[in-house]
Amino acid sequence: MEHEDQPGKFQVEDFCYQTLPQQPDLPKLETDRYVVFISGLDFGSNTYNPIATQLMSDMLTGNLGDPGQQEASSQIVRLIIAGNSLSKDTKDKDSVNKAKYLTKKSDAKSVQAMKNVDDLLLQITSSMEVDIMPGEFDPANHTLPQQPMHRCMFSQAQKYPTLHCVTNPYDCEIDGVRIIGTSGQNVQDIYRFTSLQDPLEILEGTLKQGHMSPTAPDTLGCYPYYESDPFILTECPHIYFAGSCTQFKSKVITGDEGQSVLIVCVPNFNETNTMVLVNLRSLECQPIKFEAVFPVDDTESPVDK
Repeated sequence: MEHEDQPGKFQVEDFCYQTLPQQPDLPKLETDRYVVFISGLDFGSNTYNPIATQLMSDMLTGNLGDPGQQEASSQIVRLIIAGNSLSKDTKDKDSVNKAKYLTKKSDAKSVQAMKNVDDLLLQITSSMEVDIMPGEFDPANHTLPQQPMHRCMFSQAQKYPTLHCVTNPYDCEIDGVRIIGTSGQNVQDIYRFTSLQDPLEILEGTLKQGHMSPTAPDTLGCYPYYESDPFILTECPHIYFAGSCTQFKSKVITGDEGQSVLIVCVPNFNETNTMVLVNLRSLECQPIKFEAVFPVDDTESPVDK
């Protein structure tokens, strides 16, 4: 309900949300099966941490930990990379203003960064299915929905059928569990233009509103659709996620008709060294943090005497 207060200005008196749409039944899995979410690998960043990234890769491929941990790693059925595999530092704005002959023999930062992404994917795709989504700083179209990054960018990993270049937003079903999410542009845009500060609250709001990107196309670029809106949630997912968040958060939302949705804020990996592990059988969610601490020896070296 609203009325026009001044020319061009409307005073909102009341509003209401839709109820959560119908949700398919959650399958009853006999064993634990896991999906891992990672976002913001930020290859090419000035603060990139290769040790944490390699530890993450070793864990996913079963090359890290004791036999019990390796057995748990074997139950991971899918890795979803939720955007920003490349850092914003790979966007060389100075090259746009330079004459072409000055940059003819120099490679863009994104070229080496994409090679590093390919090297990482080569290790992981040999062990499991990998879905890689484009993000704000990845080599894909800028407006939503972002189309998949081309497989030719991954010259080594593309040889494995387990590599899947997917869209953003991404909608999939794994072992009967419906998963929908984005690389985080929708949450970040609402954060910029509203007083909301909690990314989990923002993500919950888009779920209850039934629209993944309510600020598009006003402040968030998207393709102009006339007959249908691909961001409308017509079916309730079991897992609803957003990437490139500042920290890990999760919550279970219950609908009026018994719907149960796990919403997950996937943190930026380069800033937090954290990935998210979700159990498809129970929808339990937990963060896994990778840290490598090197002790500093304060004793005086004989050379310094």
